[in-house]
Amino acid sequence: MFGLEERVREFDVSSATVELAAQALGVAPALIAKTLSFVTPDGPILVVAAGDARVGNALFRERFGCKARLIPADQVEGLVGHAVGGVCPFGVEPGVRVFLDESLRRFEVVYPACGSASSCARLTLAELERASGAEGWVRVTTWPEGNV
Repeated sequence: MFGLEERVREFDVSSATVELAAQALGVAPALIAKTLSFVTPDGPILVVAAGDARVGNALFRERFGCKARLIPADQVEGLVGHAVGGVCPFGVEPGVRVFLDESLRRFEVVYPACGSASSCARLTLAELERASGAEGWVRVTTWPEGNV
């Protein structure tokens, strides 16, 4: 993972949700970089967003030209390469496009999952961008002002 393997943390408890990951790490939920899996006419895409961000349907439609539809949970692993609760923006199946949401830019460091429901890594935005191979930054979410 781009020389970042030593940054991966494994927990004895689940970190499968934003709340559980934040609790396991002792950080604010906003710092958890959640990876959301969507179905689009062009194939599956991942959007990595801050833990306190919510997808705005109008913003998503404006950017991707379709309704924001999450991949059904029982299909995520087959399409993306990671099971629900451990979906991360790297090590994904070929053809899966990755985008980083502007909600992350509020932070210097974020914590994405690392492929399992009990792992994460502490990454700078530059490291996340490089490791994910993201196509770019998008604005498809809203988030609370001043929330950390």
